[in-house]
Amino acid sequence: MVWHTLTLEQIFSLIGTSPNGLLDEQVAGLYEKYGPNELLEKKRKPAWRILLNQFADFMIIVLVVASIISGFVGELTDTIVILVIVLLNAVIGFLQEYRAENAMAALREMATHHSVVLRNGHPVTISTVELLPGDVVMLEAGNIVPADMRLMEAHSLRIDEAALTGESVSVNKHILVIEESEIAAGDKLNMVFKGTLVTQGRGRGVVVATGMNTELGMIARMLQGEDVQTPLQARMADFGKKLSYGILVICAALFGIGLWAGQQVLPMLLLAISLAVAAIPESLPALITIALARGAKRLAKNNALIRKLPAVETLGSVTFICTDKTGTLTQNQMKVAGTIPNPIQAEALPGISLFEMAQALNHDVRVGAKDNLLGDPTELAVVESVAHRLGFDQLKEIITGFPRIAEFPFDAIRKCMTTVNDLQGSLLLLTKGAVESIAPMLNNEVEAQEILKQAAALSADGYRVLVYGFKWLDCIDAGFSLQTAECDLDYLGMVYMADPPREEISKAISECKTAGIRPVMITGDHPSTALAIASQIGLPAANSKMISGVSLNKLTPEEFASEVENISIYARVSPEQKLRIVQALQQRGQFVAMTGDGVNDAPSLKKANIGIAMGVSGTDVSKETAHMILLDDNFATIVKAVKEGRRIYDNIRKFVKYVLSCNGAEILTMFLAPLFGLPIPLLPIQILWINLVTDGLPGLALAGEKAEKNIMQRPPRQPGESLFAGGIGWHILWVACLMAAVALGTQAAAIHFQSGHWQTMVFTVLSISQLGQAMAVRSETQFIYRHGLFSNLPLVLTVLFTFVLQLVVIYLPWANQVFKTQPLTLVELSMSILLSAVVFHAVELEKFLRGVNRKVTG
Repeated sequence: MVWHTLTLEQIFSLIGTSPNGLLDEQVAGLYEKYGPNELLEKKRKPAWRILLNQFADFMIIVLVVASIISGFVGELTDTIVILVIVLLNAVIGFLQEYRAENAMAALREMATHHSVVLRNGHPVTISTVELLPGDVVMLEAGNIVPADMRLMEAHSLRIDEAALTGESVSVNKHILVIEESEIAAGDKLNMVFKGTLVTQGRGRGVVVATGMNTELGMIARMLQGEDVQTPLQARMADFGKKLSYGILVICAALFGIGLWAGQQVLPMLLLAISLAVAAIPESLPALITIALARGAKRLAKNNALIRKLPAVETLGSVTFICTDKTGTLTQNQMKVAGTIPNPIQAEALPGISLFEMAQALNHDVRVGAKDNLLGDPTELAVVESVAHRLGFDQLKEIITGFPRIAEFPFDAIRKCMTTVNDLQGSLLLLTKGAVESIAPMLNNEVEAQEILKQAAALSADGYRVLVYGFKWLDCIDAGFSLQTAECDLDYLGMVYMADPPREEISKAISECKTAGIRPVMITGDHPSTALAIASQIGLPAANSKMISGVSLNKLTPEEFASEVENISIYARVSPEQKLRIVQALQQRGQFVAMTGDGVNDAPSLKKANIGIAMGVSGTDVSKETAHMILLDDNFATIVKAVKEGRRIYDNIRKFVKYVLSCNGAEILTMFLAPLFGLPIPLLPIQILWINLVTDGLPGLALAGEKAEKNIMQRPPRQPGESLFAGGIGWHILWVACLMAAVALGTQAAAIHFQSGHWQTMVFTVLSISQLGQAMAVRSETQFIYRHGLFSNLPLVLTVLFTFVLQLVVIYLPWANQVFKTQPLTLVELSMSILLSAVVFHAVELEKFLRGVNRKVTG
């Protein structure tokens, strides 16, 4: 359909809509006809394929083949049990991968965009997926265009269509009919297309195509996210691969030693393969994915939506948080504290001054379906104030009775907004904005200097100041432009308002400083206003500095780099300067989180180590670029996210400590026994059982461990730091050696005292030692009873359940036959439990010695 060649009336008639949008009774039928407004994604991997993939591992296949051969030569029980254990392992692997995929899909769904549309003539916010042909959509700078639309209004509207046409320069749009039918999408200047970006101005359009019927859909430009490994996952996958090669070499050597010692070929082959399957940490990447995805889900419940999974693992490395002031540090509940009108001004209407008329007309606030006001908090405060003075009905009459015929929307560079309204044949131009922006536009220089002084005094008390100017126009002709509009203005008055700090901010700022993180305020407000708010919340650090955007521009890159770490407050800063701040801090080796909400913030959000978009006030472009979205626009939520990020990373480290030390103990026990002249300690079934019940479930439960008490009293983690830093590698090594030594010592002692149950004792000692390790690694610094024995109930229940299962394997007759175990006497069981406790107490002792060392060196 050549929508660009049709008039708006023809389009309304064809689609069955109106300038007021769709009616509620039309929506259900149209949704049935057109379906959701989304591009087709690649099909998710079906559950049966995920399950089959669990059996595609080479080592599993070899184990299955070896166990079947073992069955043919007479060990049928072994074959059945091994196959059952392999099946259970596959089910656990399937559940882990399936849960990880579901968690990631849920996170993607949470990041969907919303649009403001007219339904029944009133603006409402809906998910872009629910858009239908015939909907009238409002667009403003920072929006991602949600569907193909024919424009009805365009005020300085510019669109970045690079996603569709490859053209990097934003395109000016208009609403005129284009007669030529066969033209490229980039030349349809009266239309906007799904997936493109609004870079300037605002507009309104009627949806003519959704989903796969859009230009983007027809050229199959699928907007779908591919599953990409995070840096941590990639490092661990690479480590796991290298570790697997080492384990295979050890198992091959064990096989050779067994043959040399006179063991039979098939049993030794089965044993070596079983050990390799149990010791290779093939579940590590999957469990890390689950930990990250579950952490991201938990963050979302705390109002921090993770868009890019690496942000979860890197949150703990943040050293600087550069944050906006309004709505993030403050309550975003602007209230007008007072107005200072120019006493020399005429009435616009009986009883209504020109200053009040300006406040009623110069804004982008919309009236909702229930006569509620929607828009920017600053403008809302002004409009609510004037509505209170004039009455809401009077306000609506002014807005509808004096239509806007031209405008230059607000932008962060000019820091002002200009509108032209028709006042019964006379054209009134109104401009409002920051005092520094409006003062140079005034035609009275003496008056401008006085206004600057008044505004400075108000700003020093923490008020935000808006100044209004005006002039009358004879007409709007071809020469009307931004330059001719915003000059030679008469002063109307100023509005000053306050936005108090959030109650929880002072505590969050203090927590940041304790955690070694520098909070930095970046605002477009006057320096005095910024300093007043910053002082109230305790933000400035000792000997820190404040700088304005003007002063920042005067610094050379070298001068700024030398000062950037000492600056806590940036005032009157443009979004473009945010990028310079991020780059300067990163050059000094800092790890930067940066907040933003506008389209011009996208470069700094992308460049920052953690880009954080505002969920309430943020534009679609900023949200699409960011790593994380604050659903409540609250700085305290960033601090909570950092704490949660540190907790998640800590728990991944604990899981790695647990799994690798246990797997290392199994390898060392099996490999060293023949070298010490001892029999092979365990059978293949017993090795696989240990792997099934002790490695999997407790390891997964460790991901839910609560945060350490000192988690926000320690400095940020170095971004490139190895997962094995801080003594983790040594811990894994000595615990594996100790666990193996206890197991081999148990074996040697039991054989020495002629116990026929020595193999069951070794089996039990290894199993219970690993459970003790799971409990001990829950905290790196605190004894477990201080950390909270029952604070991670799933882990405690898992350990108890596993212990009971081990007793079942030892004492039930049918289990004795299956697992080749013998019932232990009370003395043997007591000795096995006591010996198993050695590992737990040794790890607890390590914490004590580390604490003593910290006190001595600290």
